[in-house]
Amino acid sequence: MKRVPQMSAAEAAQLVKSGAVMMVGGFGMTGTPVHLLHALAESDARDLTYIANNIGEPGLGGGRLLRNGQIKKAVGSYFTSNPEAVAAAQSGAIDFELMPQGSLAEAIRAGGAGIGGFYTPTAAGTVFAEGADSKVIDGERQIFVRGLRADVALIRARRADEAGNLVYRMTEQNFNKAMATAADLVIAEVDEILPLGALDPDQIHTSGNFVDALVEAKTTLADLGSSADIRASGKAPDPLRLKIARRALAELKAGEVVNLGVGMPTLIADLIRPEHGIILHTENGMLGVGPAPEAGGALDYPVNAGKRPVTALPGSSYFDSADSFAMIRGGHIDVAVMGGLQVDERGNLANWAAPGKPLLGVGGAMDLASGARRLIITMAHCNRDGSPKILPQCTLPLTATAAVDLLITELAVFAFDGGEMRLVELMPGATLDELQARTTADFHI
Repeated sequence: MKRVPQMSAAEAAQLVKSGAVMMVGGFGMTGTPVHLLHALAESDARDLTYIANNIGEPGLGGGRLLRNGQIKKAVGSYFTSNPEAVAAAQSGAIDFELMPQGSLAEAIRAGGAGIGGFYTPTAAGTVFAEGADSKVIDGERQIFVRGLRADVALIRARRADEAGNLVYRMTEQNFNKAMATAADLVIAEVDEILPLGALDPDQIHTSGNFVDALVEAKTTLADLGSSADIRASGKAPDPLRLKIARRALAELKAGEVVNLGVGMPTLIADLIRPEHGIILHTENGMLGVGPAPEAGGALDYPVNAGKRPVTALPGSSYFDSADSFAMIRGGHIDVAVMGGLQVDERGNLANWAAPGKPLLGVGGAMDLASGARRLIITMAHCNRDGSPKILPQCTLPLTATAAVDLLITELAVFAFDGGEMRLVELMPGATLDELQARTTADFHI
């Protein structure tokens, strides 16, 4: 069996040349090849195109390359997690291309499989569809997304053997598995390199023929940034938000596979008990999400889509981002519960682009809104200034068209049927007069 070359992070960084198109694995800071990126930050490589879900954190991982001015263009899904990336994009210091997270994952998988591209219903009817080739397939509008390939992929795994076979840890598969197939040169950073035969062939996630070089470097708490410990992100929930979350939980049934979006929907996870029988899915690669641990971080636990450490329930499973979004688009997620910025009377949703803020973070919202069998939106009834969020027509960039099935606010629950909005119930303490005064959209009672 052929052995893959082993080298230091500094030696591997010298293989990345200026002007390279580079894929970088990771979700937040989990599964990110931090040591390779920091070594690259010490090299002369410049004018890099950086393809990843996000650009690390300030001064950490890809964030260090950004500070050095080594990134020319970024292609990804969620740049807003790094305020320095937002500032660089706004100032024109870097070019950027934003993609829905599931489209990004599938584009990488397509590129690695030698497929030129694919049609997807994700983002149809939104700004991402402008100028894109589109077709109606089986009665549904779908847009074309080109496959992605790179000169170099820097990825992270838990273990490797001398043949380059890789095993990932929990939710650290994320984008790493697909990226390993989609570059001319693949460098894998791993915690440990084992002799040939030490890995069970049944447990290998990426086979060695995809990997060109190995770097042994152990992940430390300092490499994980905000995911290093759950206590860094904990705070008491607002009672109004908890009220909405409890009402949303009442809509979920035993045996359903449910995805909880970031923000208010994550409160539902802490309300779910084993007797509810609800199976939680997170788009970064896990089925069977349990409650947050009291302490510990991403070295000990998987992370959810909010980059927060969570526990794994008995029977849970891990997979990569491409498989996760295939579950979503393929109709294998029963319910998605998401937050909203605006919902209109025809069930259109806007929840990814806040007014006055740059369009730099879409994440998996578009995939979930169009792919889940049922979409529940949880949000405050009005903005902080009292202006309405439930409108005759959304004014913010759309996430999905005619997608909302149920809307829950602190005042009411609305259902959407055949393009019409219907009041299902008033929330405790709310009156119909108050509801009508604070809702500009037309609805049936």
